[in-house]
Amino acid sequence: MKMLADNTYTDNGSGDPAGVLIVGKEKGMTSHDVVDLVRRRFSIRKAGHAGTLDPNATGVLLILLGRATKLSGTFLNEDKEYTARMKLGQRTDSGDSQGKVISGGEAMPSEERIRDVFKDFRGEVYQVPPMFSAKKIGGRKLYKMARKGRQVKREPRKIMISAIEVTGMDIPFVDFRVVCSKGTYIRQIADDIGEKLGCGAHLTELCRTRSGSFTLDRAVSVSRLKELRKEELYENIIRVQGSR
Repeated sequence: MKMLADNTYTDNGSGDPAGVLIVGKEKGMTSHDVVDLVRRRFSIRKAGHAGTLDPNATGVLLILLGRATKLSGTFLNEDKEYTARMKLGQRTDSGDSQGKVISGGEAMPSEERIRDVFKDFRGEVYQVPPMFSAKKIGGRKLYKMARKGRQVKREPRKIMISAIEVTGMDIPFVDFRVVCSKGTYIRQIADDIGEKLGCGAHLTELCRTRSGSFTLDRAVSVSRLKELRKEELYENIIRVQGSR
């Protein structure tokens, strides 16, 4: 995505800014919560996000403003990068630490075995979307059905994991980094790795560090957003080609 220089660009006629705001989402907020904060605090009528982050996840959330909202499909199609932590020995119904433990207690694999299994997930792989996800089947979000104890059949989808590597181990915890295509669920990667290791696993931490060319080091924190004046907000908006 080509970025343009003028960070004070506004939609003709509306007065609303047009472009991308990189927000560093905090734990405990939904992606919609962040969009709603931007709308209310800065009186912006047209805003959306490009790529949901779970409430327990942190990191890069792209907020699209004004005419940039029409580019959401473009941003969703770009690769994402994450850092994550998983816990071995416990599988949960949600795939993360917010869920109920449904199995565990098996012996821990060796560090060498863990690194070898991670290598198996590099490249084109098929992944079944987790029940606790925002994916819709039959017009209904999976997580809403999961909360009612329902399970529905989900077809595996092909995804691309262009990079995955272990960055640290303090068993039962394993830290790792992933670069992947759209539609990849990191919690499902943790669950699948745990199954292949034979001990079960679930995700305990997740941070999106990059979405396309937009990186976390350029993000405005939610705490900072709550203090910014509208003029200062404009200084942080990135104008992109196609939002003219």
